[in-house]
Amino acid sequence: MWCWKPLAICSKGGGETVKRLLKDKRGEGFVDVCVLVLAIAMVLALVVRIAPVFVAKQNLDVFADELVRTAEINGQVGSATSAKAADLRDQTGLDPNISWSDTGKIQLGNEVEVTLTTTVNIGLFGEFASFPVTLTAKASGTSEVYWK
Repeated sequence: MWCWKPLAICSKGGGETVKRLLKDKRGEGFVDVCVLVLAIAMVLALVVRIAPVFVAKQNLDVFADELVRTAEINGQVGSATSAKAADLRDQTGLDPNISWSDTGKIQLGNEVEVTLTTTVNIGLFGEFASFPVTLTAKASGTSEVYWK
């Protein structure tokens, strides 16, 4: 006979074993399992709240790389880089502060660097225990345009 309960309970004459198990008040394993489940739930909640910060950092790095690449191809920091920044803001949902090492035309072979800074809130339990984290991304490149 198949049974989901322990074999001693399912076999004939198991009535005495059932009474003994019901009288047993130890429950040591139950407490351990409850603590383990609670710890796992807390770790998962922490990961769910912190993971978006890592995604935002990755997006900010890509944002900086694409802005610098636009400046390299155009050989200047101007309308093309501003348009690219607006496009990237729409795509990523980030609105970073953008600072360039140089503005205007950049001669062939000269280096340009961009620094992006934004603040992301890590709220562990909603607004309670919430604190801001400043994310920074830097990228640099070399102009590919010769200006006469």
